[in-house]
Amino acid sequence: MRALDRPAQQQEQMDAADLDPATYARILTDLAQVNRWTFAARPTLDFVARAVKERDRFSLLDVGFGDGDLLRAIARWARKRGIRATLTGIDLNPRSAAIAAAATPRHLPIDYRTGDYRAHVEAAEADGQNGGFDLIVSSLVAHHMTPAELHDFLRVMEEHARIGWHINDLHRHRFAHIGFPLLARTMRWHRIVREDGQLSIARAFRPREWPPVLAEAGIGTEARVRRRFPFRICVERLR
Repeated sequence: MRALDRPAQQQEQMDAADLDPATYARILTDLAQVNRWTFAARPTLDFVARAVKERDRFSLLDVGFGDGDLLRAIARWARKRGIRATLTGIDLNPRSAAIAAAATPRHLPIDYRTGDYRAHVEAAEADGQNGGFDLIVSSLVAHHMTPAELHDFLRVMEEHARIGWHINDLHRHRFAHIGFPLLARTMRWHRIVREDGQLSIARAFRPREWPPVLAEAGIGTEARVRRRFPFRICVERLR
């Protein structure tokens, strides 16, 4: 049994550059199902609601959108409330945009892009009046990052998100680590989803480990670390 006293360093299979395109598409589809079964969007939707308040419009960037399921949930949330949401996703994998776009109804206007999120944030901010993003979010992405990548990500969000930012990630918990493969087998999710899902839990942080990470990134006590059901840790900053 894997020790969970510290985050695992092993790389996940879905991050491999040579992964077969059809397999990658299947993995994203199955991960969207994982997210539905584990209520993954709820903490981010709660954050967006608290951040937007009485505003009638907002812009948001989702870093690492995958299948696009989180952005679709945010789009439906805003549409239901009559709020104008300008939603953009950026993903490092060039295959993700076509997969997410194919899963998105035409009445949900979401801009899916691929590439380096830093360059996209800076370009959007330089794009004249009202450029940039009110909110920057990510869901189940932070545990894929190296410590240096995570520090950079935190700094970029802190510097460029006008209203606030939110990280929704896993909790490195023994029960989740044991239980996820059982759920994955029951649901017949792809083998890589089952194996990477367990590794993702092992790569994630525990609540007490987040404050030092924030401090190393130069972010003070304004950022809050919250535990959310089931086995989620959310880190957020509201201005």
